[in-house]
Amino acid sequence: MRNRRGIEEFSVSFLDVICCGFGAIILLLMITKTVAPVLLEESNVNLEGQVVAREDALFEIRGQINEIRRQLTDSEADLETKLEELAELQRQLTEILGQFDSLQESQQEVSTENLKLAAAKQTLTDEMERLLGLDFRRTSGLVGGITVDSEYIIFVIDTSGSMHSVAWPQVVRKVSETLSIYPRVKGIQVMNDMGDYMFSRYQGAWIEDTPALRNSIIQTLQSWAPFSNSSPVEGITEAINTYYDPDKRISIYVFGDDFTGNSIEEVVEAVDRVNLADDSGRRRVRIHAVGFPVYLDRPNNRVYRFAALMRELAYRNDGSFVGLAEYQ
Repeated sequence: MRNRRGIEEFSVSFLDVICCGFGAIILLLMITKTVAPVLLEESNVNLEGQVVAREDALFEIRGQINEIRRQLTDSEADLETKLEELAELQRQLTEILGQFDSLQESQQEVSTENLKLAAAKQTLTDEMERLLGLDFRRTSGLVGGITVDSEYIIFVIDTSGSMHSVAWPQVVRKVSETLSIYPRVKGIQVMNDMGDYMFSRYQGAWIEDTPALRNSIIQTLQSWAPFSNSSPVEGITEAINTYYDPDKRISIYVFGDDFTGNSIEEVVEAVDRVNLADDSGRRRVRIHAVGFPVYLDRPNNRVYRFAALMRELAYRNDGSFVGLAEYQ
């Protein structure tokens, strides 16, 4: 009886131990089942791939940095070259400006001498008038120049299509040259052969003689083209009737290329009626005329009639007629 009880107790304890062992093994299997060795291996492979990719990116970035450094070096070299070229251009500009200043000084000296010469011409004309009298005429009958003794000047310009298409640059130049022979006048006016004013705000008044207004006249004249009938009668009549003053010495400059009127005699008589002589026999205003060679290469009666009209008007009104033979 004692032996059998001892065996049973041993057997039960042994079975308990065995069961616990199996249970522990099963539990360990259940715990470690989700962490397979293959997953650790795949993780290592992925990390190696990322390292390789990062190394490739690093090499590429280093290459880009080297390229940028090279470009920067080239840009610095180009900048240095450009700075040297700029310095050379600056030197040339300084040299040119120096030459320009010298030229301006020379031109200023020439302009001053021209003004002195023009003033001397005016004084000489007054003296000749005092010594020779108002009725003095050159025995040859030829017009050698234009008297510049007037204090006020009026331009009556033919603005017809023929003048604009052929002679206009020369017209602008001759107006500028005419102004230049008068160093200083008390008033200027510009109208076309129809009596239309260049500057309507100065209608009935005188344009003040200033360098700025002289320049404005020349600039406006370049594109000024009001309607014209190629007859100076209206412009001359408007100029004399509006601006005549017995206390003013006035000259009218008529610029044109042909005459489309019906009668030269009628024009001369019309001008005689408005430009009367004073007690000394002097006309109210001088009338000068400049003929432009627009039709010189194909002469016609209009050209001859214009020359005859302007010569007669200049002769009767104490002026001069200049017929241009070429564009110069």
